[in-house]
Amino acid sequence: MVDQHFSRCKTWVEKCNRQDLKDKAPEKLYRYYRLCGKHFEPSSIDMEAHCKVLKDDAVPTIFDGPGQPQNGQLKRSKEMSKDDGPDSKRKKRDKTSPEKMEEDNVETITEEEEYKEYLKSLLEVIILLGEQNIPLKGIADNKQDGVLSSNFHTLLEYRMNCGDEALKKRYDANPEKKEFCSAAQLKQMIEVCEECIRRNLLEEVKKVRFFSILTHDLVTISGEWHLPVFLRYVDQANSRQEKFVGFLSFEGDEDGLADRLLSELTDKWGLNMEHCRGQAHSCSGTHFGKIKSFATKLTEKFPMAVLTPRSTCALNVSLARGMAVSGVQLVMSTFKKIESFFSESSLLSSELEHAIAIFYPDKEEKANELKEACRTKWTRRHDAFEVAVDILEALLLCVDSVNDNEDMRWDDQVTHKALEISKALADFEFVMALIVLKNLLTLTRAFGKNVLGNATESHFAAHSFKAVSHSLKEVSDNIDVYHDFWHDEAVNLAAAMEIPVKVPRSFLRKHLSETGSVVRSESYYKDYVSVPVVNHVIKELNELFSETHLKALRCLSLIPAIIEKNKTTEPEEENIQMYKDDIPNAGTLTAELHCWWVKWSHKSKDDTAPSSLQETLQLTDVKFFPNMLAVLRVIGTLPTIASEGSCQEAFRCFKKYTENTPDKLRSKCLALLNVNCNMCHDVDSMVEMYMKKYPDKEDVPCEEA
Repeated sequence: MVDQHFSRCKTWVEKCNRQDLKDKAPEKLYRYYRLCGKHFEPSSIDMEAHCKVLKDDAVPTIFDGPGQPQNGQLKRSKEMSKDDGPDSKRKKRDKTSPEKMEEDNVETITEEEEYKEYLKSLLEVIILLGEQNIPLKGIADNKQDGVLSSNFHTLLEYRMNCGDEALKKRYDANPEKKEFCSAAQLKQMIEVCEECIRRNLLEEVKKVRFFSILTHDLVTISGEWHLPVFLRYVDQANSRQEKFVGFLSFEGDEDGLADRLLSELTDKWGLNMEHCRGQAHSCSGTHFGKIKSFATKLTEKFPMAVLTPRSTCALNVSLARGMAVSGVQLVMSTFKKIESFFSESSLLSSELEHAIAIFYPDKEEKANELKEACRTKWTRRHDAFEVAVDILEALLLCVDSVNDNEDMRWDDQVTHKALEISKALADFEFVMALIVLKNLLTLTRAFGKNVLGNATESHFAAHSFKAVSHSLKEVSDNIDVYHDFWHDEAVNLAAAMEIPVKVPRSFLRKHLSETGSVVRSESYYKDYVSVPVVNHVIKELNELFSETHLKALRCLSLIPAIIEKNKTTEPEEENIQMYKDDIPNAGTLTAELHCWWVKWSHKSKDDTAPSSLQETLQLTDVKFFPNMLAVLRVIGTLPTIASEGSCQEAFRCFKKYTENTPDKLRSKCLALLNVNCNMCHDVDSMVEMYMKKYPDKEDVPCEEA
């Protein structure tokens, strides 16, 4: 219906030769230039006469605001039929008289319609601000001012001055308050807006059944922790999608929190978790235990929701972030500071490159390799810990030089940040933890890179996991020997950097007060760094790469390029059988799988075999293999499989929102609007939802939104 209104408005402007409005978008004409619905029905325009002659009961007029006619009202054609009599002429003159025109042009708007227009105006402004990431509140807003000094109020005032009659009536109805809505009503509208957007997103997911749930690092909103939630699925056009669907409150104790999060997903959001085929979480520090409890609860209730790593984060970095080891957390927090510090200025990056050249005078190739690495976000790479060890001395020299600031090139803020990084790098606990991470995670680096790579690499990684597990077990069984090597390496590096080898002061003080004995450095770092790190990596990998997950990855053998590469080996039906309840006809699976293998293993040389999951899903003849298509669609939801194209857009927008928006200005609703800014919003349905949820038009006292 709305599209018809848009089309009608545009047609009217064109046929009436309104040059002043021809550049206006149809939706702008409909929303901001009040066109009388009675006189602009398609039946009222004689298209055969190219709209030069209008029917007797239609005289179109355009208004800047309701009830304010502009110049240039469309006049009737002066041409009249010769057979028309005097009565006919008088009748037509009556219809074009000013009195008659005014009568026709005044719309009778009911109180309910007027209220709907008012709500639409408020919602459209909320949507506009959200999509542009403009906070509803101004920077200087406070509780005393309410919504009067906010960006929201200012934009509504501008809209009213441009002719929004519904807003003007509402504004004039509160001569003392001089506000368009109370803080309570604004909060209600924001909640409805958020609920409506999420409902529309989830409707699309429900149509395709299967999905995976992904969470990201916790975000603070209004002083409370919230968990961002994404859903990954394959849409009806067989394209992989990932959408941000909102936040879950992350306040509460560990035991009750997992149940509450799951309840909110199912009961409040309406997700059918029986159709969840994967889950991935990204969290670090003190909240890691709570996230693990939620993941475990989800797996217990829905075994097919297999736990996996997320393709957007290097496996080694993800493993390190989840370790509750103080030395490891020191390394990871320092990595964040280093990335932020050197991204502020290219001059700082140049300073680091100069320091690298000093420490590698006779190894130009190695120096250039490290310089190139430092031009990337190296702290997020699969080899982050190897790079860190290689540049550690140069890094310390660089930040010390910036902190000294002998040539007065840097401001106080930069030198202070340099000092913080320098203190962390010069701590032996940092050096020891970094050496352990570097040596241990070298064993998982190639596997992690492959499993999050393209389809062929992921398929290969699924078959190489046993070898990785065996290597890690060998380290665990001989931890005393490995720890001695790691400790010696850390001591030698510390000596080169003139860092004293010592136990953390906080532990030493506590240990002395309890036992009265002195703890040796080697014993401390074995018990509190090496052993916990090794145990954590083994435990995490076994959970992330369960047999169910590995079988799912082995289903990538259905990709034509992999079939072509392994022509003599038919894809194992045992792996695909895990999805027997998700395919349309399990009885024909064996025959269909064989036909699929024959098709691609015996293809002609002129045919190109698709090498990615997305290319395979887009094959025109994949529809003739319904079971294969169903399995490929389910695999496409897995968080492990590398995302590409539009599938990455939501995550990029979310990261941009959190990085650019201060904590105090963040909003659950506005974040949802901003990240899904390409989504078409049905304001009419939002209005209906609001009126149904809050039938009383009077505001209810409530805290400020």
